[in-house]
Amino acid sequence: MSGGDLVAGGDDVGRGGLDIAFFGSSLVSSWWNGAATYYRGIIRGLAGLGHRVTFYEPAAYDRQEHRDIPDPAWARVVIYEPVDEDAVRAVVAAARHADVVVKTSGVGVYDDVLEDAVHGLTVPLRILWDVDAPATLARLEADPGDPLRPLVGGFDAIFTYGGGVPVERRYLALGARRVDVVYNALDPTTHHPVAADPRFDADFALLANRLPDREERVEEFFLRAAALLPRRRFLLGGNGWDDKALPANVRAIGHVGTADHNAFNCSALGVLNVTRDSMAANGWSPATRVFEAAGAGACLVTDAWDGVEDFLEPGAEVLVAADGTEVAAHVDDLDRRRARRLGDAARQRVLAAHTYDHRAAQVDALLRCGLRSGR
Repeated sequence: MSGGDLVAGGDDVGRGGLDIAFFGSSLVSSWWNGAATYYRGIIRGLAGLGHRVTFYEPAAYDRQEHRDIPDPAWARVVIYEPVDEDAVRAVVAAARHADVVVKTSGVGVYDDVLEDAVHGLTVPLRILWDVDAPATLARLEADPGDPLRPLVGGFDAIFTYGGGVPVERRYLALGARRVDVVYNALDPTTHHPVAADPRFDADFALLANRLPDREERVEEFFLRAAALLPRRRFLLGGNGWDDKALPANVRAIGHVGTADHNAFNCSALGVLNVTRDSMAANGWSPATRVFEAAGAGACLVTDAWDGVEDFLEPGAEVLVAADGTEVAAHVDDLDRRRARRLGDAARQRVLAAHTYDHRAAQVDALLRCGLRSGR
């Protein structure tokens, strides 16, 4: 059942806030954790609607040593040591009094144990929230023995942060009770226009961690474009690029914390979005970077994927490229006036329809209707 079907379900349960427990990668650190912005936007929005959220995250991958934010006022953060399976199950058991328990994908430590433990809780609503649905589905469809596969139908709902109708249909085919897409969005209090920063001065910029399922596309859409425009200055931010061979006009600067994302997006003539392989193949999967850049009023160029026009209008609010040659052509045609016009149009579009207040209202309705229906 899609989100539209759920919201159409009449009066919901009482308007008091819900106790919601999230088991995810990290709320306080974006270190090797691209979903941090998404979690923050959704959870802050839910808190604004009166819900009480506890976010459980493991001490793993040096994330606590690379925090972007302190513990926020709008969520309780519980950091646990994932020393063994029993310790992880004990942490999940601590959430047994919540109204809603959410297991997000990609925690990175004991994911299968977390999924099984949350699935086994006796709480009003248990949700699997997949922030990488196309990749998860490809894995499940290829391996009937995957430990998550028999659990899919036991969760009360599957939420995803992208994928549209194709992802809904694939999850339903695996036995999901209902599937709802809660897209990435903009938190305008966090991502907005700022003054240009000399640290990020460039003609064209990309912010992306080096991941196996995106590296080839970065080579095509960013590095090839840089090679075709040797007189233009390209800037590459993100973890993992230290030992990558780069064209002479590409400057790699490593991890860029979320506090610097606005300056990064506002300092170049244009910025690029490069979608991961599985999401590009599936479509309808705008990354957090799309909305961050648009919210900052940046001129955005994106690799082509089905459904982009549902979020931004090609040619008027975003530039779309099929390959590195087309990226290079877009960059070569840009001037400050055109870049500002495209960026302003994109910002107005996302403020009108794609903020985390919009997404939080959607999630609030889905949770309340799920509780009202007893599922």
